Amino acid sequence: MRYRFSDCVLDAGAYTLTRAGTPVPVEPQVFDLLCLLAENAGQLVTKDALVARVWDGRIVSEATISGRINAARTAVGDTGKAQAVIRTVPRRGFELVAPTTREEDAPAEVHDLPAPRSQTIRYTTSRDGALIAWSSSGEGPPLVRSGHQFTHLERDWTSAFFQPHFEALCARHRLIRFDTRGTGLSESKLDGADLDRHVEDFSAVIEAAGLDRFDHLTTLQNTAVSVRYIARNPGRVRRLVIQTGYARGRAHRGAAIENQELDPFLGMLRSGAWGDPTNGFTRAWVSAAFPSLTGAETTRMVEDFGAAASAEDALATRLILDRFDARADMAALELPVLVIHARACAIHPLQEGRLLAAGIKGAEFIVFDSANVVCVASDPTFADQNRAILEFFDRA
Repeated sequence: MRYRFSDCVLDAGAYTLTRAGTPVPVEPQVFDLLCLLAENAGQLVTKDALVARVWDGRIVSEATISGRINAARTAVGDTGKAQAVIRTVPRRGFELVAPTTREEDAPAEVHDLPAPRSQTIRYTTSRDGALIAWSSSGEGPPLVRSGHQFTHLERDWTSAFFQPHFEALCARHRLIRFDTRGTGLSESKLDGADLDRHVEDFSAVIEAAGLDRFDHLTTLQNTAVSVRYIARNPGRVRRLVIQTGYARGRAHRGAAIENQELDPFLGMLRSGAWGDPTNGFTRAWVSAAFPSLTGAETTRMVEDFGAAASAEDALATRLILDRFDARADMAALELPVLVIHARACAIHPLQEGRLLAAGIKGAEFIVFDSANVVCVASDPTFADQNRAILEFFDRA
């Protein structure tokens, strides 16, 4: 849901606030406060309701509440004297008094979104000579995001699935992304591309970006890459968030890798249906991976995957990822870690998240009521997952 008031746009789903078209970074509690006021625009929000929503009912001082209200006013261009946007009702609570309109998030069709900021794409060379494409956008503390297995730096940047997520991260970080070898703008060169080779690719991106220490968000197959990199490079990563990831590929989960002919994804690739949105087999696979997508969104996701990798490279990549195994590296991790997993994910079940949380000392674990293998903007838990990620990285 998006709320427009004064010269501001508050996007609860994307977890962003813009004023006069310019992104405004806000603390998580201030953002939650603004969302509560916007949801109840024109109505009094009592202090009790505010404390229940923003502080989970914990006892907080009047000074703390006043501090967050002042920060909210500053963010939306208001002051305590003017109170043109947020009005204080003495001894009662607060009210968003500026005229407010609401816009639903889900469009009838899927269109690219205008890029709110620019990204710079560069290439670096991995140890074996493979060219790896990476991008940088935004300003602030560095945050490296390792994506799913079929990324495309250019298409994803304006994708309705991912752009709101990128914008939320860029609002307070310098965001570094990259395409894994065999996908997007990176070179194919998949012969011998085992887990260690992917770790070398990741390391090449880190060095090219000039990062000494950074926060890291990883997902799916890149989780194994991240775990091994951190185990071998202690101190480089400040905080790690794992979003529906796994440390062991399918070949290490008790399913015989010899039964590849029974795998629906591999069957789809070998049938020549890859990237074809009119093929029922392909649509069924995408729907299993992303149950929340509409018909139009499913069509676009199929097209995006087809643009990110050829069928040949997608097949080779999948067989490589099935053999990833970083379980032996987990015990070496000594940093704050948050593991997030989709409760009903059919592709990489909840057990994979549990194994990560149990295997990494001190890891926090949050389960969200989602079935999507990747948290896209239309996911019902999108805002909550973004909030958890940003709050974790905001910690000292």
